[in-house]
Amino acid sequence: MPCSRDQDKIKTIKRPTDVPDTGLLCDLLWSDPSKDVKGWGMNDRGVSYTFGPDKVAEFLIKNDMDLICRAHQVVEDGYEFFADRQLVTIFSAPNYCGEFDNAGAMMSVDESLMCSFQILKPADRRPRFL
Repeated sequence: MPCSRDQDKIKTIKRPTDVPDTGLLCDLLWSDPSKDVKGWGMNDRGVSYTFGPDKVAEFLIKNDMDLICRAHQVVEDGYEFFADRQLVTIFSAPNYCGEFDNAGAMMSVDESLMCSFQILKPADRRPRFL
């Protein structure tokens, strides 16, 4: 089972730091949402866990928040909502590593907490000549 995601414990993480193979910091970086999971599940990355919509709702209620904004996972359109729009994954690198045909995105939040997204399309691939 992953480490607690209590906001107070997250605040105590010393920065900068190296990411360990297990523990809270590892789970914050490497855990991924999964619509096929209730609670916690194994992660195909081989590290940390997957979590279901129930864990998103539980964290938000416990920490009096409305939205989790996360990154560190390629999503096709640059951003992707999960758990009835209670979590958004943002990935800002279009055409990631030249291996994915994904867009990137940037999220802006205005004074009324309305979120908007700017999409970064992958550049056209042109042949390179020496």
